[in-house]
Amino acid sequence: MQLDKVVGYHKALADATRLRMLVLLADGERHGQELAEKLGVTPATITHHAAKLREASLIHERREKNTIYFSLDHYFIKNNAIAAAEFIYRGANARGEVHPVDAAQSKLKQSVIRNFFKDGRLKQIPSQLKKKLITLEHIVEGLERSRTYTEKEINEYIKQFHDDFATIRREFIMHQFMFRDKEQYELNPPELWARWETLS
Repeated sequence: MQLDKVVGYHKALADATRLRMLVLLADGERHGQELAEKLGVTPATITHHAAKLREASLIHERREKNTIYFSLDHYFIKNNAIAAAEFIYRGANARGEVHPVDAAQSKLKQSVIRNFFKDGRLKQIPSQLKKKLITLEHIVEGLERSRTYTEKEINEYIKQFHDDFATIRREFIMHQFMFRDKEQYELNPPELWARWETLS
């Protein structure tokens, strides 16, 4: 179980300087020197903390000549917070102590699957994020939990649904459906998957 992602997210937040950096970046993109001046630290300190935030997918970086600019990764900040809450409450879910998936959401999921799949194959990868996550979730649900897959095995599995296995494999990782380590793949627990239910 990839509890590491939840732990990594909270470790990245467990520092006052990193939290202040995120607060400043909430107002918009800033370069490292500006952050250093506002926080009263050295540029090297900013570089160190930025690496931790980037590893946890909390910020983006872009280089313009010799200047590095930082910005928030809004999607993963919110998604990781939701994933942590769902991980904590998953026991309550299993006991039926929280509300089941909304009927409208269930209806939407079935509608997307009906519209984008034909004879078990994905007709096209949806461009809208919400629909894309639903189709990815549908595909990944056929994989075995606690099993380690080679890249070749994942490619062969995806080919059953769509010919562009490389794109879908990357999407699995990007949206935290799967964890990759040295070309070995395994499913993350559902609590860590990107949640289409939270998107408008």
